[in-house]
Amino acid sequence: MDTLARKLGLRTDNHIFFSSAGLTIALLVLFLVFQDWVGNAFGVGREWIVTNLGWFFIIGVTVWLVFLIWVAISKYGRLRLGDDDDRPEYSNLSWFAMLFAGGIGTVLMFWGVAEPISHFSAPPFDGVEPYSVEASQDAMSISLYHLSLHTWAIFTLPGLAFGFFIYRYKLPMRVSSVFYPILKERISGPIGKTIDVFAVLGTIFGLAVSLGLGTSQINAGLSELVGLPDAVWSKVLIIGLLTVVATTSIVVGLDKGVRRLSNLNILVAVGLMIFVLIASDTVFLLRQVFESFGNYAQEIVPLSFWNDAMAEFTSDGGWGWQGGWTVFYWAWTVTWAPFMGVFLARISRGRTIRQFVVGVLVAPSLFTLVWFVVFGWSAMRIDGIGGSGGPISDAVSESIPLAMFTFFENFPAATLIQGIAVVVVALFFATSSDSASLVIDMLCSGDGEAGPVRQRVFWGVTEGAVAATLIVLGGEAGLQALQQVITVIGLPIFILVSLMIIALVMGLRAEGVKVQPLTREEFREHNGQSTVTESDKVSASPLARDPADD
Repeated sequence: MDTLARKLGLRTDNHIFFSSAGLTIALLVLFLVFQDWVGNAFGVGREWIVTNLGWFFIIGVTVWLVFLIWVAISKYGRLRLGDDDDRPEYSNLSWFAMLFAGGIGTVLMFWGVAEPISHFSAPPFDGVEPYSVEASQDAMSISLYHLSLHTWAIFTLPGLAFGFFIYRYKLPMRVSSVFYPILKERISGPIGKTIDVFAVLGTIFGLAVSLGLGTSQINAGLSELVGLPDAVWSKVLIIGLLTVVATTSIVVGLDKGVRRLSNLNILVAVGLMIFVLIASDTVFLLRQVFESFGNYAQEIVPLSFWNDAMAEFTSDGGWGWQGGWTVFYWAWTVTWAPFMGVFLARISRGRTIRQFVVGVLVAPSLFTLVWFVVFGWSAMRIDGIGGSGGPISDAVSESIPLAMFTFFENFPAATLIQGIAVVVVALFFATSSDSASLVIDMLCSGDGEAGPVRQRVFWGVTEGAVAATLIVLGGEAGLQALQQVITVIGLPIFILVSLMIIALVMGLRAEGVKVQPLTREEFREHNGQSTVTESDKVSASPLARDPADD
């Protein structure tokens, strides 16, 4: 492998790179040659996981969220992601903007209308009438449960683990580094490399599912605008074109331009939200920001522990409603954990654990709240709260990717707005693929910097190929097929992220930090009001003290 790597001009960990690449290619061939068998296998696997381990996903993410809150308010919250004298590279405003750019653009565009309307038209709770006031309130609370605090807990936990162990312990930029307190030097051996290969595969397939969903939405938009058939071949063509765009930006060195384009894309997405806010019943939506927050705060605890234990006594059988929604969400989101963990750690070096956890959990969750209120409540009003449904519900029942475009038909300059929405989703696709190629390359090499262009191009093409293969494998089943694949792929990654809690607890206890009450200068510095003082520095070195000394 070393000889081949030299001939190809690679700069990476050969075992991780070639194992990940070889397994990915082998799986692609297997998927294409034995489509029916693979489809059935994923279907059976998903059914078993959801029926027997669905509770593990649901309770697990809730435990992660509680753990993160505990770490933030504990004495360990003052530890920094990096050396004790490191300070943040980015202002709070820039940091918050990058949090949004990192992982929620495509998801919010896809589900901003579709999920509230789905629960509004088909309430999951017994005794709730479709399209009723109660159904609309439940729909919003469930949507926020799925895409605010819990989703960002899935990103925050690996981000914290990466930032703590890689920057504080000076370990390689790999998932296995997080398990140093457990594995010690074995992170560089077969066990560590196996963890890294699983992480790379999970990231590739998780991204591929996201690209598949984004492609379906682009196809739906183009079908509305120019009559492009909503078919497998058209989706594969879209994936191919956008993959070419993403890899071309890598080859010609347009990274800075792509980042600027990504920032512009975020502004356009926010502009769409403001347009809807102004064009809809603005006062109603502003009131709903507060009311929906209150309902979400009231419902978050029961939703966090609801795992359909009584499903076997209902018409859903052992599967339950949660299997098709929450379990899919958590399995899908956790495959992004390595990607988002690296991203969050890179932009957060120098921040304290408390600043990191509060910032990553709260800022994106508040934006998600506003986004869903604007799009979700506007859509439910259009469909008729207290009525019998409308065009958006009909679109969701026909094809979920159609929801956003049917929604925009109810606004001025509908065709223009639909076209802008297609461009926004396409650019989120391209920039996500570009960024993911860089992160996957880092996970393979363990280096915090970009490797040779050819490595990133390879991963960019691979991501597109996997996404196209999943589209072909899913055929007309679309979202259902993607759910089957990601639930199976997500299970081992979910287990890995759960184990990160154990590693973090061991690492934090090894710090042996003794936190004294903050002085006035420390308080001001901690809240960004003055420069650092020597008394704010944490005295212990990583793993240098015995927890028993406390």
